[in-house]
Amino acid sequence: MFDPVIAPSGTLLGLLQRGRGDGTLHALTAPRAEALAALNHCVLRDPRHDWQVENRSLYYARLYLDLGGELDAIEAHLFCAEDVLDTEESRTGLALAVLGHLASYGRRDALELLRRYAGSGSNWAWALDELALRDDDAGLRALAAPVLARFATDAEGEAELAAAVRDAFEPRPWRLWAEDPRESVATRVRAAQEAGCFDRWQRQLRPSGPRPGWSVRAVFEWAQQGLERGAALHVPAARCLVAVAGPEDRPEIVQAAKDGTEGARCTALRYLADSNDPDALGLIEAAVGDGTTPVVEAAVDAFERMRSIAAVDRARGWAHRPDALGAAAGRMLACRGGAQDSDLVLGALREAVRGEGPDAPTLWTLVDGTGRLGIACAAPVLRHIYRETASSHLRGRAARALSATDPSFPAGFAVECLWDCEESTRELAARHAETGDARVVEQLRRLAADPAEEAEVQTAVRSRIASDGPAV
Repeated sequence: MFDPVIAPSGTLLGLLQRGRGDGTLHALTAPRAEALAALNHCVLRDPRHDWQVENRSLYYARLYLDLGGELDAIEAHLFCAEDVLDTEESRTGLALAVLGHLASYGRRDALELLRRYAGSGSNWAWALDELALRDDDAGLRALAAPVLARFATDAEGEAELAAAVRDAFEPRPWRLWAEDPRESVATRVRAAQEAGCFDRWQRQLRPSGPRPGWSVRAVFEWAQQGLERGAALHVPAARCLVAVAGPEDRPEIVQAAKDGTEGARCTALRYLADSNDPDALGLIEAAVGDGTTPVVEAAVDAFERMRSIAAVDRARGWAHRPDALGAAAGRMLACRGGAQDSDLVLGALREAVRGEGPDAPTLWTLVDGTGRLGIACAAPVLRHIYRETASSHLRGRAARALSATDPSFPAGFAVECLWDCEESTRELAARHAETGDARVVEQLRRLAADPAEEAEVQTAVRSRIASDGPAV
């Protein structure tokens, strides 16, 4: 999946792509045709940089409800010729998830689209999972024939069917079909269930990786072989060293950290850092200076895992370095530093935004640390990240940091956060948003009564309603 093109944050499309609460609020006051066009654009061209973890489906489904939006565009997207040519889940997953939420809100047209797509679409398994949560038994039983018809009755087809049953996210349809009164359906599904269970058992028994009795050298060789295949095995290899290595092996491990093969060096650095070896910090610094990219990455990662006072002290000295180790030092201080490190953390935050923009991966840790340390003068930078980042998770972290650093947060961003796409951000807003705004009171009541809302959000909302009394 290509990285999506995100519109500027000041536009309606840009707000909706980011999943910001202001996107909903602006869409409800914009011309309906313009709002629906922007909404359809988002649902049909998934704007998430990480579609597997960021939430948008409930956010968009609620907006379809509020706008009374038709589903013609989603239907055309699901059943176009491209569905046969591009079978990646990311092409249709968001649209199917939106339909699932709409079906749970009682939209019959959404339920019918899911049924049709489960019977004929390439991403049928996702549609079936959505239906498993929302459809009745009769609707699911009617899908048995078209779903089973996808799989040939030869050995290869039955193996594919067993894999589909084994990997199904929601097992309810398969359980229903295993009890189907049509013997041909029930027998085939039960056989697939048994084959899937047997395959899972075999995979659990299949040996892989180091065995008892391996030497330190054998572990290093295994790690190197993995690296040559494109698999980073130094983390499990370092865990193996814990079981394999004794005090007499330390010289060999230290030497490997200095000049071993890439796999051995990565493994040794991880092992020494995890065991707080007195030479670990020096070896990490040397690796960053002369190592290859995999070695540098492993060294930086190993350093960030360290918990010792010595590591934090070294981070204070490294924080000004203009390399990966300097960036890691800033993140370590954000996680484990004290109040005396506020200026270093703030400097790292500003430098990351200037150098890499509001979506830099390093910002996640720095934003959290800014909130943890309560760095009030970081609020302007945090507001910028909140507005501009395309990541709804990072925006939620910025909101949490602002709640600890910005006195204007309850009457400002906290209000729009009640409509945010991420449940953790809505939960934060429920605890902080000023109820003097009539929109806040109305939205709190709506969230409390919405059966699709997450339990944690509703708990926060009801706690707020109970504490504020008649004001809410």
